[in-house]
Amino acid sequence: MSTEKNPQEIPAQYDASKVEDKWYQHWMENNYFHSVPDNRESFTVVIPPPNVTGVLHMGHMLNNTIQDVLVRRARMQGYNACWVPGTDHASIATEAKVVKRLREKGIKKGDLGRDEFLEHAWEWTHEHGGIILEQLKKLGASCDWDRTNFTMNPEYSESVIDVFIDLYEKGKIYRRARMINWDPEAKTALSDEEVIHKEVNSKLYHIKYKIVGEDDFVTIATTRPETLLGDTAVCINPDDERYTHLHGKKVIVPLVDREVPIILDDYVDMEFGTGCLKVTPAHDENDYNLGQKHDLETINMMNEDGTISEEGELYIGMDRFDVRKQIEKDLDEADLLIKVEDYQNKVGYSERTDAVIEPRLSLQWWVSMKELAQPALENVMDDTVEFHPKKFKNTYRHWMENVRDWCISRQLWWGHRIPAWYNEDDEFVVAKTEDEAKEKFKNQNSKFENLKQDEDVLDTWFSSWLWPISVFDPKYIGEYQEREPNEELSYYYPTKDLVTAPDIMFFWVARMIISGYEYIGDRPFDSVYYTGTVRDEKGRRMSKSLGNSPDPVELISKYGADGIRMGMLFATPAGNDLPFDEKLCEQGRNFCNKIWNAFRFLTMNMEDGVDYEPTTSINKDDISDRWMAARIQETIAGVNKDFDNYKLNDALKKVYSLIWDDFCDWYIELAKPMEYGQNIPKEKLNTALGFFEQLMKLLHPFMPFISEEIWQHIQERSTENALLVSQWPAVDDTKLDEDDLKLFNTLQQMVSSLRNIRSEVQVSPKEELDVFIHTNSREIADAILANRIVLEKLESIKSLEIGPEIEKPEVYSSSIVDGNEIYVPLKGLVDFEKERERIQKEIDRLEGFLKGIKGKLSNKGFVNNAPEDVVQKEKKKKADTEESLAKLREQIKDFE
Repeated sequence: MSTEKNPQEIPAQYDASKVEDKWYQHWMENNYFHSVPDNRESFTVVIPPPNVTGVLHMGHMLNNTIQDVLVRRARMQGYNACWVPGTDHASIATEAKVVKRLREKGIKKGDLGRDEFLEHAWEWTHEHGGIILEQLKKLGASCDWDRTNFTMNPEYSESVIDVFIDLYEKGKIYRRARMINWDPEAKTALSDEEVIHKEVNSKLYHIKYKIVGEDDFVTIATTRPETLLGDTAVCINPDDERYTHLHGKKVIVPLVDREVPIILDDYVDMEFGTGCLKVTPAHDENDYNLGQKHDLETINMMNEDGTISEEGELYIGMDRFDVRKQIEKDLDEADLLIKVEDYQNKVGYSERTDAVIEPRLSLQWWVSMKELAQPALENVMDDTVEFHPKKFKNTYRHWMENVRDWCISRQLWWGHRIPAWYNEDDEFVVAKTEDEAKEKFKNQNSKFENLKQDEDVLDTWFSSWLWPISVFDPKYIGEYQEREPNEELSYYYPTKDLVTAPDIMFFWVARMIISGYEYIGDRPFDSVYYTGTVRDEKGRRMSKSLGNSPDPVELISKYGADGIRMGMLFATPAGNDLPFDEKLCEQGRNFCNKIWNAFRFLTMNMEDGVDYEPTTSINKDDISDRWMAARIQETIAGVNKDFDNYKLNDALKKVYSLIWDDFCDWYIELAKPMEYGQNIPKEKLNTALGFFEQLMKLLHPFMPFISEEIWQHIQERSTENALLVSQWPAVDDTKLDEDDLKLFNTLQQMVSSLRNIRSEVQVSPKEELDVFIHTNSREIADAILANRIVLEKLESIKSLEIGPEIEKPEVYSSSIVDGNEIYVPLKGLVDFEKERERIQKEIDRLEGFLKGIKGKLSNKGFVNNAPEDVVQKEKKKKADTEESLAKLREQIKDFE
């Protein structure tokens, strides 16, 4: 590093906006993020593809920061790091956005043909699809942007259709009328995982169902009185003695006056409610099962938009919730309503539209899951795929052991259209093209003219479950029985780490594992790191709808990407929620400034015309060099262990402490010359710069921009020597000297003790002190004397005497460090009366503290029941306090 360009070119203030844009552009121009298969081991991460409609939110910030940290470190470790970005077409969300925009233009979706609507959807996608990816670049995401994928790209789409056809031909996809979750707003079926169950305040309506031919009735309690329009039976338990007289009888459904049978089934819980159950086969899954078992009529009394259908007979065309209000009035007027009471229950809501879900009998396409799920269950439970934290394995196991068939058809236009073709007789075949469909109809001697393709599209997750496969070899699934994976899929699969939120464990994670074992016979990733949820100070999930989420792009502008990254990582252990506080980002920005000022201080010590070269060599006679080298090695080892255990916040805290506390607050202070105005010697400065290089390497995965900026300032670098492709620091045990760490820690505590003494007795930092240190042995005394420079540089000391033979001064203030006692004579320094009062006050405080400890230890309940380590800590506190009190009582005598 020559002073011909430094420090003059190093700005006084760190400007994140200029630095971050500059280096990201440099990284992109030099293609550092791009990966091609080679002879190195791959380290592959596939991004959880955000919705094409989306913009960056705090959850994305957290998730992608973690991914980037893992990828950047792997790249430095020598892996061929490949981070694949992309977006998901998000059928329901995107279609809703397009429909809304058309509505604002006065256009209804129904007025357009499918093709014309899709033109609008693609227009929306082209306008908005790249926004979130561009925002991720601002965050520093080191994705291989050349590999950016989209789940509706032609080749990717073809792989989705290939999977449908393959699973259908294996008998694992079928078409059947079953009870499904219906979203009346999006007008589509949803899978169970797309339904959010919320605890709500409802009403429980107690309704009379008159018994045919008798002047009596049974009472039915329901939270959905409008569904009585579809009732086709009342069910009782055959063992319920209260209702044996009703066996074989009928009741009249209120208002519609429909006679329906009373059926017997032990499904009914005699202890719940009235013990009588209304059966509505078309609008409740359990009722549907009863209807199938007892051969009941099915009346579909609700339209797809949540209004009452003609089959309902009454309230035709009215909205379901308006009917609920009206039917209460009508039942009351007809003397058929016994009472209405407040009731708390769980109601299903659409994850996408937040509409109340209606159970609805519907003809849909399904994936048979039980057999498919088995390998995916076994290989998570035996840690072939590792979950971090492991607590999520239990949740996963419960879901997989109770897996239900997956409803994959959606009544939408935007998405992958189901490859099923229907003839005039409503027979169907599954085929990739219409021509293939005609051939299949011909082969089975069926009509093959005027074919129509299925109007429905596939569930979005049916495409994203192929993400780790199809981003590398989209043609593989269609040909997997004929050929091996291509070079890319063979090289990059299985991927290394998946970083995602636990709320899509079943939507996405489980299904990717299922498809991996079904088509490649191997896991799609080695590990899954589950992030927590970003919450506000009230514990609420951050969302734009609540107005409690800051704009991530504005945060980056305010605090810099490095500041945001550090702030978020600092507070997010794996799987635990992140209580976000903007002060964390401010702390991150302050850390950047601290690093910058430390580096700038070093450059300001450079002499004109002198070349400086950072070195890994240290002065073996300099305790600060030996200690700093040991601390770096200790941190490297600790950080590596934290990465192995996916404790990224712990790793960052270690790096933060190493830089801020050890390097800035101790090492640099000790590097300063004794005489003011002198520069740090060249050899010391070279060592400091060498340390700084190691610090920047450790920092880079977490805070890539400032670390690259300083790295490039330290010395001239070629393109191949950019920090992000430099070598991750290795542990060098020869530099990890435990004795040096222990000795320096003792010296640090002694400096801190002397500063505390000054503060306690109110002596100026500039006032020179006579210091006496009574040590436990000659060996300790010699070690401290050999390194007395640490005390003398960091404290203003007139004289220093050390040894086991040291006597107490006549009047003094003292402190104990590792069993060694420090004495500072106070004669001539302090007002004795005030010092006596100070010591007495401390004695009083410690006596009160000791009384509390003794009380705890005299409590047999505490001693017998508390963990042994807790009891031992209390005993140590007692011993330490008694020792301090004895010394203070001895000391106060000198002031009497």
